[in-house]
Parts: sequence; C-alpha cells; structure tokens
Amino acid sequence: MKILLANPRGFCAGVNMAIECLDECIKAFGPDIFVYHEIVHNRYVVDRFTQQGVTFVDEIESVPEGAILLYSAHGVSPEIRDKARQRDLRTIDATCPLVTKVHLEAVKYAKAHYNIILIGHEGHDEVIGTMGEAPESITLIETPEEVQELPFKDEDKIVYLTQTTLSVEEAGVVIKALKEKYPSIESPPKEDICYATTNRQHAVRQLVEQVDLVIVLGSQNSSNSRRLMEIGLAEGTPSHLIDGKAELRAEWFEGVENVLITAGASAPEVVVQDCLTYLVDNYGAEVEEITTREESVTFQLPKELRRLQSMI
Repeated sequence: MKILLANPRGFCAGVNMAIECLDECIKAFGPDIFVYHEIVHNRYVVDRFTQQGVTFVDEIESVPEGAILLYSAHGVSPEIRDKARQRDLRTIDATCPLVTKVHLEAVKYAKAHYNIILIGHEGHDEVIGTMGEAPESITLIETPEEVQELPFKDEDKIVYLTQTTLSVEEAGVVIKALKEKYPSIESPPKEDICYATTNRQHAVRQLVEQVDLVIVLGSQNSSNSRRLMEIGLAEGTPSHLIDGKAELRAEWFEGVENVLITAGASAPEVVVQDCLTYLVDNYGAEVEEITTREESVTFQLPKELRRLQSMI
C-alpha cells in the first residue's frame, strides 16, 4: 500500500498563533486560565490543554471575576466582549486575523447601511461572532436555494461576506446564485476564505484521483476538516474524517492500493504521524509526501498577551 501525504496539511498560521498564545499564557500565569469555546476545533488539542488545567467555557458567567480569559481562534461578538469587561476579566484575543478581517468588513458595511449577506454554517462559532458585529444588518445563508428567498431588490445596497473555512466550490455556487439574482451585489476587496483552507482543499483535489481512499485527520466539529472529506466524497472516493489512529478501521483498507492522508487546519501533526506509523507497521505502507503549494504565513502573538507578560 502506498500513502500520498498531502502538503500543506494541518495547522495554519491562525491556529498556530492561538495555540502558542495559550501555551505562553500557561507558562506565564499557570494553568488556571479560561478559554471562551474551544481554542480550536480539535479534540486532541482541547484534551491536551484540559489535562494541563485549562477550563473551556461556553458562558462568560462561568468565568470568575478578574480571571484570565482567552477568546478562541474563531472570534467572538461584541456582546461577549462587553460581558467580559463587566466581569473585569483580563482578556487575550487569540482570534485569527483572517476572521478579524471579516468582522471588520461586517462593521464597515453595516455603518455604510449595506444589507450584508453572510455565507456560512448556522451555529458555527465563527459565524456567531461575525453576525454579532451587526445582527440587524446581516442575513445568513448556506445554499443557493436560500438565495431565492432573500427579500432584497437589486437596487438595494447589498454585499456578501463568507465564513473563512468554507469550501471554495461550496461558497462559489452560492455566490453565483447571488450574482444572478443581484447583478449589482458587491464583494469584499479580498476573498474571505482563508489561504490555508484553500490550499488544503487544492491539495486534496489534485491528489484524490490517484487514490482509492482518503483519510482526513480532524475533528467532526471542524468545518475546514469536513470540507476536505466532502471533496473526496464528491469525487466518488471513500473518505473518512477521524481524530486519530484509534478510529482507523481495517475494512477501509481491503483492496486499497493508494491512500491520501491529509489534515484539517486545526489538526496537529502528531496525530498524522501516529496514523502513518500505524499504517507502516501494520500494512507495510510506503509514504510519499507531495507538496502542492508552499506556505510561509505567520501571525504575531496578541498584543494583550505581550502587555500582560510585561506586567509580571
């Protein structure tokens, strides 16, 4: 059996920044730290920090007054920031800068009295945070069919934004429907879908035709990881999204000669390597890493963290 190992895969710059931020907080202040929602959508990462003593919360009221609170990589709404200030929390914003970009766009267009159409998945942390910036101005849609139900007229001021972790194709069909219904609709100056999401999807599309099976490392609540699995399925190739080697099933590999392995932008490399070791040891697999695009993006740690560190 041969394994094609996709590169790029795994952690993106925003996830790296958020995880490094939490690691640095633990080093500086100890593990008695709170994080609003999961720092990133990955079970391995969340379990690692939980075992160190970090507490993940879904309600600001669960955080003791004056405590240190990190905002996750997915961002939060102004309402959450207000509640944190009311509780005198020492907050550190680990929001991915690419998500922050969408938040700022929402604020800008809302102030200019646009009707903002947000393409994304209802209930996703990123979408909740973005909509919270201008709830009276934003309409969330997910499918081309929902476009036909929109009440706006073409002469209205309309703009669309997108969740950063969508599939390019998934967003594309909705955008196409929007442009057909509203030829004058505006778009952000630069695409919202993040570079890492796009690059990982590109790698799967490029390599999937060479394999009989796709394995994606990532958690079920990771939007960008699910998109990678869905690309494989759309090509008619059996594809599975798993957290780690314990979820591998022997029947998946019956009659399989070539396997594509990749990882979502919130999945750590350690889970990839564990799976590779398992497949090499149990199936004599040969591994070939294939690079489809180069990545060099990095993000600085949040200024709030640097400020708190200087006060120690």
